[in-house]
Amino acid sequence: MTAHPVAPVLADGAEAVRVASELARRFAPGARDRDRNRAVPTAELQEVAASGLLGITVPRAYGGAAVGHRDLADVFRVLAVADASISQVLQNHFVFVRVLRDRGTPAQQEFLLGEVLRGARFGNAMAERGVDRRKGETSTSLRALPGTTDLRLDGRKYYTTGASTADWVPVKTRDPDGVDVVAFVRQGTPGLSFGDDWTALGQRGTHSGSTLLTDVRVPVEQIVRWPYDGAELRTAGAAGQLLHAAIDVGIAESALAAAAEYVRTRTRAYADSPWERAADEHHLINDVGRQTVQVRAARALLERAADAVDAAEADPVLEAGKVAEASLAVAAARAFTAETAVTTASELFSYAGTSATDEEHGLDRFWRDARTHTLHDPTRWKYHHLGNHVLNGVAPRGPLL
Repeated sequence: MTAHPVAPVLADGAEAVRVASELARRFAPGARDRDRNRAVPTAELQEVAASGLLGITVPRAYGGAAVGHRDLADVFRVLAVADASISQVLQNHFVFVRVLRDRGTPAQQEFLLGEVLRGARFGNAMAERGVDRRKGETSTSLRALPGTTDLRLDGRKYYTTGASTADWVPVKTRDPDGVDVVAFVRQGTPGLSFGDDWTALGQRGTHSGSTLLTDVRVPVEQIVRWPYDGAELRTAGAAGQLLHAAIDVGIAESALAAAAEYVRTRTRAYADSPWERAADEHHLINDVGRQTVQVRAARALLERAADAVDAAEADPVLEAGKVAEASLAVAAARAFTAETAVTTASELFSYAGTSATDEEHGLDRFWRDARTHTLHDPTRWKYHHLGNHVLNGVAPRGPLL
């Protein structure tokens, strides 16, 4: 586990966004080379840990700022403008901070949220290959160790974003009684290892490959019951999806800015053009303007969705109508931001021209990041839930809503 200096406790959402913006300015210049080299952004993640950003959603009762979803989404958007891989690594950290908030015992919250405030980061070990997610299947086992209260954890996880560099690896599994739980495994625990097998075309720096668990001993105090089931009202799914939408907006904004810079400084006017500069061609100005509207609309939907989640959680007791509106608002944002990210990153080349495809410019990373990230949850299901609500009055339900 990385030894962290004591991280500052940020005061509020405005300070969090300011700190994220400062980090983004430092991270952006190296994003192209990190992508090209498939480099894990270890130093950058350590800067995030030292900045205090990892603790911004810790409840005030435990010393955090309890930042709302509007500011949290903006933090993710700003970081994704600089490097979508770094932003994506942080997504599950905040998911598991919420798991602790929703289900951890007071002792677990005191200890693990205290770790977060000191700069510790949670990784992710939830998904598995070769199992039916719809049926809740898992090949990971958590068994009692005779003569002790500790448990033994075995299995293999994939898409474990950020796990190999995290301080704690939360592992979704089942306890010996068949109850869904999360085992918080400290980095460096014997039997915890990672495969160097993340070869996706985009989001190369997320180090999202395999986590291997071989006779890993987990104290019972580090086992947290999974907080959610399919029947209860909750905003957790919408909150998690909101951060994905923020990443997509960041990719789109960054791709649009890169396109504009390239056209202004490098793209030559076409042979048939009456203008000296490509940036003065009326049809190109119009095309970029139209895409700008799409990007602005994506950001507006993101902000509206964040406000809807904040509104649903403002009530001491969740109200079904507000929860449904939060889920629908996030579904709309997720669908639109995903499509906007892919389209903006693709259209970049139609504006910039053939020379922009040269590997030295690294402009393809925006499309590869967008295409990879937006496959996380199919947009067609977001449209389905929205349409089903309008036509049939069916409120959306499910783990991703």
